Amino acid sequence: MSRNWMDRFIDGIELVAAIFIGIVAADVFITVMLRYFGIDIPDSYDFGMLLLGILIFWGIAATSYRGTHITVDLVWANASPRWKRVIDVFATLVLLFVVTVQTYTLFDKVVSTYAANISTFSLRLPTWPFFAVAWLGDVSAVLLIAVRTYRLIFQPEALTSPAQAVRAVE
Repeated sequence: MSRNWMDRFIDGIELVAAIFIGIVAADVFITVMLRYFGIDIPDSYDFGMLLLGILIFWGIAATSYRGTHITVDLVWANASPRWKRVIDVFATLVLLFVVTVQTYTLFDKVVSTYAANISTFSLRLPTWPFFAVAWLGDVSAVLLIAVRTYRLIFQPEALTSPAQAVRAVE
């Protein structure tokens, strides 16, 4: 099965989110293990907090496209296929609006953090690059939610997961 550039882009964003999960896990593991030897990494708490923020925003991007975030399907589960699609499109449009506003406000946070020259406690490293990487994750979320909205309206078959395709055939 050949994949188009959009599917490869989506996979790339999901890969970046997965890499940040690994970085956060490694940071926590290494910090905890070194405590047993009385070794403290300077700014490990700040780095952990900033990396977790990055992970959250890239995670929003990864889960928003696939629709794998937490949902409440009480009404959706009992709706007809046509109404399920209407609910999906409406919910995705609301999500697109909310994440777009969030992206705008996070950009303001990046700019204000840069202007205020906020830095980490011990090493005095600037924190705005961490905020900028988190903002890029939010921008990616907006792009993927827009693609999801487009595909929900015009190419719903492109959003069918392999597991859903198997269930549809059975």
